[in-house]
Amino acid sequence: MTVADVRTQDRYPTRRGAESALLERTDPVVWPGVDSGPAGTGELAEHQDKGFHVLPGLLSPAEVQEHWQELERLVRDPDVRADERTVVEKESNEVRSLFEVHRTSEMVAELIRQPRILDRARQILGSDVYVHQSRINYMPGFRGNGFYWHSDFETWHAEDGMPAPRAVSLSIALTDNFPFNGGLMVMPGAHRTYVSCAGKTPDDNYKSSLQEQKVGVPAEDDIRRLGYEHGIEQFTGAAGAALWFDSNTMHGSGNNITPYPRSNIFVVFNSVQNTLVDPFAAKQRRPEFVAATDFTPLGR
Repeated sequence: MTVADVRTQDRYPTRRGAESALLERTDPVVWPGVDSGPAGTGELAEHQDKGFHVLPGLLSPAEVQEHWQELERLVRDPDVRADERTVVEKESNEVRSLFEVHRTSEMVAELIRQPRILDRARQILGSDVYVHQSRINYMPGFRGNGFYWHSDFETWHAEDGMPAPRAVSLSIALTDNFPFNGGLMVMPGAHRTYVSCAGKTPDDNYKSSLQEQKVGVPAEDDIRRLGYEHGIEQFTGAAGAALWFDSNTMHGSGNNITPYPRSNIFVVFNSVQNTLVDPFAAKQRRPEFVAATDFTPLGR
């Protein structure tokens, strides 16, 4: 079997009918290939075991303030608001996400190239990396809608053509994450199970799924089974903390009805050895700002 055959073979089938299924993951979580970097042995072991690890204080208070001001600048910019890369809430029309932010913000572009971030991504994925997707998520107080339980890899595989779960996401908190303002919930250990979802991908599904995902989400019985088997943890802590999590981590968040907004920088690093092919369960790949096809390795 050639390298091309391995990359185009659908080892994680999904959206093929009315029934969902739980499949065993066949790929590593922490990949071999990069032996040194900022991540310690314990952090990598935790990432391997739980599918994620938390790094308190990735950004200093001064850096948090600088990046929060950058978020506010982007949200207030009428050109940014009118851009197709800006997603708004269905009901309130408030900004929900600003995509491809590493291209629209020099500050974010510089941040993700710093060794403390880039070299950790390389350690986890065992190779050079590129940015598959970046965005700033903004969950306002009172009206911020959450994200239902899902694995990002299921969507990236089905709709973007990502062959394997050799990608890692970084969520950097720009606001304090409390247990009560819609903080991200994760299932430790569930990354070892791939949920093959029911249904089929509608045309241009991304236009609605970026606001509210309805296709490619696990059945309630699957969520119940994974939840009782693995439990649920929540990413909380002071602004500046970071959560690194595997692309197949089962995660979700509740609505934010508190006065306290919750915002984060979200970046997906993909291995340059795991670049996109044709989508596995969609007629065409999502737009460039959602699923990059520039596979140039990220440099310092």
